[in-house]
Amino acid sequence: MNTSAERQFHRDMVAGAQRLKREIGYNPVRFTQMLAEIGAVETAKHLLRGRDASDGFTTLWSARRLDVSVEAFVLLPWYEGLFTDAERGTARRRLEAHKFDVARYLRDCVSTPPPWVPESL
Repeated sequence: MNTSAERQFHRDMVAGAQRLKREIGYNPVRFTQMLAEIGAVETAKHLLRGRDASDGFTTLWSARRLDVSVEAFVLLPWYEGLFTDAERGTARRRLEAHKFDVARYLRDCVSTPPPWVPESL
């Protein structure tokens, strides 16, 4: 993990997994293993390469928690430099195909960015 964005993305993915376990009783064991083995950015890229959404994505969709999905985090503007346009497009298409309001999610997130994000973003 080289950049502060990569480190923060990793922290966000770990925190998201812990949050899901606490809030909806979902323990993404394989996802957590992948985070430890290859890091969050590579885990996200791996999941986005899949033809279909992962089982974890489906679980989050069923629980109405796509806001905590890898796909949602990939679209945040402060992580834009970590992913290609194609990867971000895949994330957006998956979310929209599952009726997730991407525009509203991004509007809400951008209105209250994390403290580590520069104001110029």
